[in-house]
Amino acid sequence: MSNDVPTITLNDGHEIPQLGFGSYKVDNDTAEKVVGLALQAGYRHIDTAGFYGNEEGVGRAIAASGIPREEIFVTTKLWNDRHGDPDAALAESLEKLGLDYVDLYLIHWPCPAQDLYLKVWDRFIAAREAGLVRSIGVSNFLPEHLDNLLRHSPVPPVVDQLELHPAYQRRDDVAFCRDHEIAVEAWGPLGQGKYPILQDPTVTGIAEAHGVGAGQVIIRWHLQHGRILFPKSSNPERIRANLDVFGFELTDEEMAAVDALDRGLEGRVGRDPNEMEP
Repeated sequence: MSNDVPTITLNDGHEIPQLGFGSYKVDNDTAEKVVGLALQAGYRHIDTAGFYGNEEGVGRAIAASGIPREEIFVTTKLWNDRHGDPDAALAESLEKLGLDYVDLYLIHWPCPAQDLYLKVWDRFIAAREAGLVRSIGVSNFLPEHLDNLLRHSPVPPVVDQLELHPAYQRRDDVAFCRDHEIAVEAWGPLGQGKYPILQDPTVTGIAEAHGVGAGQVIIRWHLQHGRILFPKSSNPERIRANLDVFGFELTDEEMAAVDALDRGLEGRVGRDPNEMEP
């Protein structure tokens, strides 16, 4: 595990590297290449999903890396159209990844219109007890979905993976998670290129002051807020740069300046979780 990347202890006692590597919108062949580069650079936390269609490529990169399995934290996710057969979906993901277990398995979206996520959660608990997954969590769950789950089961999710970036900071959602000891993971931590955060004068000014890139400033902002994140890139130089964020620290004033970039719902670039269906 990279010596520089801190870990966060989840509510089940397992540890997760706070900074990882994302693989959204990367095909199998590209995933094998870029995940391999990320592992060489020092990343030890890889995020994928059944929906991404690249679990085989991720698995090939892990197998070829020569890094002991126990040193790599692997996350994958259950897609919306598999809520009726989560056991089979997990078996398929493990086969594609070439792994005996994943470190973290997430319900990708709640899909409340299907009204199956509580039953899915019961099967996730069974998978954990069977040793097929180490930790279980959710993604894109709003407080109302989390509240239903917490009332249903004594086993809380270890994380909620949310769209979260300077333009969409979701303070109420984050506070709910923190109040219930659910770690927050940020997907799209740089806004997925859908708004010009890397050109924002506030961000570029902070970057210039520290002699780093704008993306590194945003990654550092997330880290100092205690969030888990996994920026994605196919560029080898940027892959390395995104990990090189432990040689500087943002001041309280700089953190507050980035906090002030929040645009609320206007900043959201993804879907409304209550509207997302298969």
